[in-house]
Amino acid sequence: MVRDITLGQYYPGKSAVHRLDSRTKIIGALAYIVELFVVNNFWGFLIAAAALFAVIAVSKVPLKFIFKGLTAVFLIIAFTFIINVFLVDGRVLWHWWIFTITYEGLQRAFFMAVRLVLLIIGSSMLTLTTKPIELTDGLEKLLKPFSKIGVPSHEIALMMTIALRFIPTLMEETDKIIKAQEARGTDFESGNLIQRAKSLIPILIPLFISSFRIAQELALAMEARCYHGGEGRTRMNEIHFHRGDAWAGVLMVLFLAVIIASRYLGALF
Repeated sequence: MVRDITLGQYYPGKSAVHRLDSRTKIIGALAYIVELFVVNNFWGFLIAAAALFAVIAVSKVPLKFIFKGLTAVFLIIAFTFIINVFLVDGRVLWHWWIFTITYEGLQRAFFMAVRLVLLIIGSSMLTLTTKPIELTDGLEKLLKPFSKIGVPSHEIALMMTIALRFIPTLMEETDKIIKAQEARGTDFESGNLIQRAKSLIPILIPLFISSFRIAQELALAMEARCYHGGEGRTRMNEIHFHRGDAWAGVLMVLFLAVIIASRYLGALF
C-alpha cells in the first residue's frame, strides 16, 4: 500500500499541462483546493470533478496511475465518511441502538468524501506534471516578493520541494523495512490495538534512522556541488509564461465564476 502514494512523483510527458509554467500550475492547484471548500452542493462537485478529469485527459496521465494514489488514504476517507454519517443531526432515516443515520449526515459524508478524493487527485496532478526543479523555481518566483521583508523565499521553496520529492522515497523505504521485519518473524496483523501499536516500533526506529541518513547524504551532495543558498544562484533553464499560461489563467477565472454561480444557484433550488 505504501507504494501506491503518487503525491510527490513525476510522470514524464509532453502534454499541454506538462508544458505550462510551474507558477501557473501552482496557482491553479491552490485555487482548485480553495474552490473545493467553496462548493456546497451536488452540481458544484460535479463541475469540479468534470474540470479535474478534463485536466487529467489533457495531461495524458493514466487514470489507473492516479487512482492508485487513493488506495493509501482509503481508510482516512472511509473514517471521515463514517464519522459524518453517524454524528450529524437531522432528519432520521435509520436508527438502531446508539446509531442514527440522518439525511443531512449522508449528504455531508458524501460531500466530504468527494471533496477529499478531488483534493488528493488535484494535489497529485501538480507533482505528476511538474518536474521537481521546475516546482522549486516556481515556488521561489512566487515567494520572491516576500523576500523584501526578510522571508527566505529560496530556502522555503527548496524545503517544500524536497519534502514533496522524498514522500515516495520514504514510502519505498517503509515498504522495505516492513518486508524485512516480516521476514524476521514480526507480526503486524494479530493482537489488539495496543499490541499492533507496539509492533510499529520495529518500523519507526529504522525509518527515522534511514530518514536522517538520507538527509545527511543529501546535505553532503549539496555541499559537494558548492550549494550555499539562493543568493547569486543562476539557473540553466529560466521559466517563462507563454500563451498557454494565459489561456489557462482565463479558464481558471471562468471555472471560479462557475463554481461561485453553482453555490448560489444551488441555494435557490
